Amino acid sequence: MTSTEIQNSGEEPCFRLEHLPGKSPHLAGKASPQVNSRWDAPQVTANGVHDIEDRILRITGYYGYKPGYSSHRREDGTESHAETPVSETSGDGTAYQTCVNTVLKVLGGLLVVLCVSSCWVGITQVVQLTFKSFSCPFFITWFSTNWNILFFPLYYSGHVATTREKQTPIQKFRECSRLFGEDGMSLKVFLKRTAPFSILWTLTNYLYLLALRKLTATDVSALYCCHKAFVFLLSWIVLKDRFMGVRIVAAIMAITGIVMMAYADGFHGDSFMGVALAVGSASTSALYKVLFKMFLGSANLGEAAHFFSTMGFFNLIFISCVPLILYFTRVEHWGSLSSLPWGYLCGVAGLWLVFNILVNVGVVLTYPILISIGTLLSVPGNAAIDVLKHEVIFSVVRLAATCII
Repeated sequence: MTSTEIQNSGEEPCFRLEHLPGKSPHLAGKASPQVNSRWDAPQVTANGVHDIEDRILRITGYYGYKPGYSSHRREDGTESHAETPVSETSGDGTAYQTCVNTVLKVLGGLLVVLCVSSCWVGITQVVQLTFKSFSCPFFITWFSTNWNILFFPLYYSGHVATTREKQTPIQKFRECSRLFGEDGMSLKVFLKRTAPFSILWTLTNYLYLLALRKLTATDVSALYCCHKAFVFLLSWIVLKDRFMGVRIVAAIMAITGIVMMAYADGFHGDSFMGVALAVGSASTSALYKVLFKMFLGSANLGEAAHFFSTMGFFNLIFISCVPLILYFTRVEHWGSLSSLPWGYLCGVAGLWLVFNILVNVGVVLTYPILISIGTLLSVPGNAAIDVLKHEVIFSVVRLAATCII
């Protein structure tokens, strides 16, 4: 760089005195054509731009920061400007690819919405069919929860089929167990972390099935959708989430719909009890989700599969005594094992497992709001089946309550 270029660039020239004038082709005190390398120390311009940028990068803790970083980037930028046409072309290609990925993500999300809604409608309708010959809601809940054990093996099979880096089941299980902490899974952690969520999970499903014995599938599915409003209220109170007036209005409308649903047949009889059971199921579901976020945070697909399988093992080991107690006390009594409607039981359990898989996979692959829409669409789905197959006649109050919720 010549002296003129240095002056035009706004930088101060660097002078170097030679110790041996006889061997130097330059005169002492003249401006040297060589300037100190910018990689040795940051240069400060007349307006101090480089120094300010370096200080900002240092204060904000930029990863990989080193003195003079901003000036290095500026020098490197002079070379990259020459490739502007190529970068614009690649930018257009990137924008096109992003648009295609977004469209595919939305289409995949709509497919997941349809599957989630169909599974929830299927669970509700098959349970009501099962109650005609086998009215044991806790046994159905216990039997269906045991199928959650299959979640992690199915996830591992998909992992092996879709990735090149193969891991043994034990290695993958230990990697996914980090959801419970850096130390992984232990007996203490297993009991401390799994027991509360397993109990809430069982209670949610049990109350939901009890409500189906009192109300129609449409009413129960509509009341269960209130758990979103309860999640917001609990998150606002417990997790100190941001206050949102629109969600408060939505929660008030949901509670209004609940009251109207209970008022439809008067505040007495099976109708009122069914509403209370459905609202209790929605409340325990909301508590389950808020506590999960509080203690375990967010989980990826592998960690969710690990967690569901762990809950299945806990249900099989520790909750198996409850159906036996209900059997011997004749609260839920059934005949021989061969007389049980295994087709309906396996159908409910399989649909519940597919529903849990779709919810967790859908959150990873698509948008979480679509999963909520899938659960919501189960209400018109159940309503269509109730009207066409069971010839249910809905009162004006019930229809208004369902729409408000």
